[in-house]
Amino acid sequence: MVTSPFLRRRRPRALALALPLLITACSSGDDSASVDTPSTPLTSGTVTQVAPSPHDVTLSGLEIASGGSADGAPTPLVDLVEIRSGGPPPDGIPSIDEPAFVTAADVDFLADNEPILAVDIDGDVRAYPVQILMWHEIVNDTVGDIPVAVTYCPLCNSAVAYDRRIDDRIMEFGTSGLLWNSALVMYDRQTETLWSHFTGQGIVGELTGVELDTFAVATVPWQVWRDANPDGLVLSRDTGFDRDYGRNPYPGYDDVNNEPFLFEGEVDGRYTAMTRIAGVERDGEALGVPLVTLRAERVVAADLAGTELVFFWEPGTSSALDASDVAGGDDIGATGVFIPRAGGQALTFSAGHGGFVDDQTGSTWNLLGKAVAGPLAGTKLEAVPHVDTFWFAWSAFRPDSAIIGE
Repeated sequence: MVTSPFLRRRRPRALALALPLLITACSSGDDSASVDTPSTPLTSGTVTQVAPSPHDVTLSGLEIASGGSADGAPTPLVDLVEIRSGGPPPDGIPSIDEPAFVTAADVDFLADNEPILAVDIDGDVRAYPVQILMWHEIVNDTVGDIPVAVTYCPLCNSAVAYDRRIDDRIMEFGTSGLLWNSALVMYDRQTETLWSHFTGQGIVGELTGVELDTFAVATVPWQVWRDANPDGLVLSRDTGFDRDYGRNPYPGYDDVNNEPFLFEGEVDGRYTAMTRIAGVERDGEALGVPLVTLRAERVVAADLAGTELVFFWEPGTSSALDASDVAGGDDIGATGVFIPRAGGQALTFSAGHGGFVDDQTGSTWNLLGKAVAGPLAGTKLEAVPHVDTFWFAWSAFRPDSAIIGE
């Protein structure tokens, strides 16, 4: 088991996570309506139908999972005993389906070190504050004329953006109230198939086996994104819901000595369950780099499925899951993963003052993979979809992953 001064940053704190899940994070789409939720999370390891939401959502995938029948339904990809109720009913944690945005210059509710989810599709650059996403988990949006679902799972600290198009349909996603390996299980409102947030696959229901395409998401500090995108769009707190944005409903959850909520798998003992990992999956192969390695090296070069990659790490980002307020968390830094080619040439990088410097031209690059000074100023590296997550989730969903830093 790997230990380091960075991992031993504080004593573990007692954490009654069921309370935030059932009381603070759980609410209906209509704030005036009451939510009838189970009094306790499931403990038997079997799946049951959770209490209906005020919208009377009845998920066909849930019916199958709880022993119902569905003529011609594909065989689920998941052993159903592994799917657990997290407490809230379907849509109890409400997705944002009509997102409103403000320009970066008009934002007055984010601290410089707060994490935001950065998405850039065909030059349409948007920021989704984690302080908002942790209360909603899914934003159904259109970016660069492409329907996307920007998703965030607080329990595994992972952010993934999915293409919502399947053949000739545009899907809309909501939270199911279920967990698989302590990770968000989504459902689509067209077929009510259950989807894994972590893998992007339909796992129970009509679209079982379908895999959504992904777009790169980077969890970076507000100051870095704002300075790079002064005219960019930022998800507004005007969501239509009354939430205590800026407060963390899971304080202390990311302590390296804690155990993940409702995770019954066996954690790979090379690291503690809550050790942070930057992970990439490409062409059926996976690679993870522990944050302790990235923190020490700042630049890590790798090869995955025949493609050269470079991982960047930079300090200055608070953990959203540490303190009672998002901005007050420990500095865990931020990562980016890119294909290190620009201007027709392969590049190698080292950490420099105020960014990263390529050895070939001496250009300086920021955490978002953009050259901000030097001969290649204005050039962007191709971002690679990756997740910043916890070891228990990465090793559960990508058990064959190679690891740099062992």
